[in-house]
Amino acid sequence: MPAHILRCAQRVRLQPLARRLATAATHGTPTNSSLAPSARLQGSLSAFPSRDETPSIGTRFPASVQLSTFLSGPRTESDALIKDLATLVSHRGVVFFENQDITLPQQKELAFRMGKLSGNPSTSGLHRHPISEDTGELGGDTSVISSVGGIALGGIVEHQRASRGWHSDITFEAVPADYSLLKMHTLPPVGGDTLWSSCYEAYDRLSPSFAKFLEGLTALHSATFFLDQAKQLGVKIQDPRGSPENTGSELMSIHPVVRTHPVTNYKALFVNDCFTTRIMELHGEESEAILAYLARHVAENHDFQVRYRWGKNDVAIWDNRATLHSATNDYGNQLREGLRVVSIGERPYFDPTSLSRREALGSH
Repeated sequence: MPAHILRCAQRVRLQPLARRLATAATHGTPTNSSLAPSARLQGSLSAFPSRDETPSIGTRFPASVQLSTFLSGPRTESDALIKDLATLVSHRGVVFFENQDITLPQQKELAFRMGKLSGNPSTSGLHRHPISEDTGELGGDTSVISSVGGIALGGIVEHQRASRGWHSDITFEAVPADYSLLKMHTLPPVGGDTLWSSCYEAYDRLSPSFAKFLEGLTALHSATFFLDQAKQLGVKIQDPRGSPENTGSELMSIHPVVRTHPVTNYKALFVNDCFTTRIMELHGEESEAILAYLARHVAENHDFQVRYRWGKNDVAIWDNRATLHSATNDYGNQLREGLRVVSIGERPYFDPTSLSRREALGSH
């Protein structure tokens, strides 16, 4: 496939459509969340062994803790576990579970219930990728993350700088993702790690004046390269895609540059090098300079990143409102494959009364 089609972080020109989209960027507080601000863990996970991978991001559970058991048993107990799991993921960014027996239907159920129990809108379901087709028993709401023939951003950035792969899932949608669940079933002997970066800490590392400046801005997120891929593959753009607001083939949306997380009430930087193409309130060169700086800010600060080396049947669950992630394409022609399910959240918004993570935790 030609390189210009696969360029993940392409810069698109401001079009009339983008001007119309500008009205969709949301400020203020959400009206559709059933969860109180800064939700806290209720203790249902305390009986299970776990360890934090870094101070700011990432928690790991051993294989003795099986996600399939969270879905069984009395409904009230199951709901308590899943709600606490969603809260933990929102606070820690990404949570890993080793060697899981969870099936694909269970993976879908878990993603859906995590979204509902953490307060996403009643209209939000599981995402359908724009260029996915109904793949038989997998269904249209499952993405095959594969080094061969699947949705693999690693292939998009294979001949570019690896740092160009940082992204949050489907930010080009009007209502983007809350939680993503990925189970890796086939791995190369070595390589293929995935990195996650904390968007809470990315915000906290900015100077106060620069952070305040960014809080008043919105950005265009675009995935028009999927239109080229769809044309080449001979498939149509799918819709609706997990929300009645995620329709059409434009694959563009405008979101706040800094968003408030509806579960933690923390401020988070919400731009990425794959889909964010323009800061709406700035001239083109100003926008390019700031987006380039923010991309370096994420890529070069390894102390608010976590790197995970996958084991067979490991599951990662991450919050797309609080993290960016990037796969490592260092395994040559070896097969790397897994199944991803993505839950749709709410329209991103910025609440000026929300706090940064460090402010909320009283740390500096």
